[in-house]
Amino acid sequence: MTRDASTALITGGTSGIGRATANKLAQLGIHVVVVGRNAERGKKTVEEIRAAGGKADFIASDLGDAASARQVARRAVELGDGHVDILINNAGIFPFGPTHEMTQEQFDRVFSLNVKAPYFLVAELAPLMAKRGKGAIVNVSTMAADFGSPGMSLYGASKAAINLLTKTWAAEYGPSGVRVNAVSPGPTRTEGTDAMGQGLEQLAAQAPAHRPAAAEEIAEAIVFLATDRASFIYGAKLAVDGGRTAV
Repeated sequence: MTRDASTALITGGTSGIGRATANKLAQLGIHVVVVGRNAERGKKTVEEIRAAGGKADFIASDLGDAASARQVARRAVELGDGHVDILINNAGIFPFGPTHEMTQEQFDRVFSLNVKAPYFLVAELAPLMAKRGKGAIVNVSTMAADFGSPGMSLYGASKAAINLLTKTWAAEYGPSGVRVNAVSPGPTRTEGTDAMGQGLEQLAAQAPAHRPAAAEEIAEAIVFLATDRASFIYGAKLAVDGGRTAV
């Protein structure tokens, strides 16, 4: 991928890890297309990137079903002058609670955004990347998919599916030059996790790092896997969890 001609599509790109990733990719000269539900946040994200000299566009979508995912992919291809070189599947929701308290509505919503949307974004974009002989896909997973933890059945299961899909997609599209990998964050300070309060600190205290990550720290790992610095890495899951899954 050339430095000045690449386009990256980042879901959940208007806040937290997604926005930090968009900023870092834009600093590398990559055209970033951010996806989010909030038009005001989208406008602000794009304006900040452009003010810093980067190139950015916003697509408003809740990625609620396969059709919306495919629509976002096609719009990103248009904005990218016919190609998307990098796909960051970052958008996700993480309701916590005992299995017996989860509703069917919550189940469907979590799997729609956390699994269905990435699945059909890849279905739309990976074949186009393969035709060009290059591309990178990074799926944002979670450490909660690697061990059993009370209250995380729904969220963890959705991301466990993403971990398997990462390997499958690497096998399917890797031979055509499309690298597919995953980043598995631990507790991270974002707008979305602010509501956890001291719960985030308590979760982070179980890891050797003894602190939550900053969104920028997770973004560094995503950018590494998304760019040619990781040119020989296919189907990997990079743990960025302060060591939690290592102990």
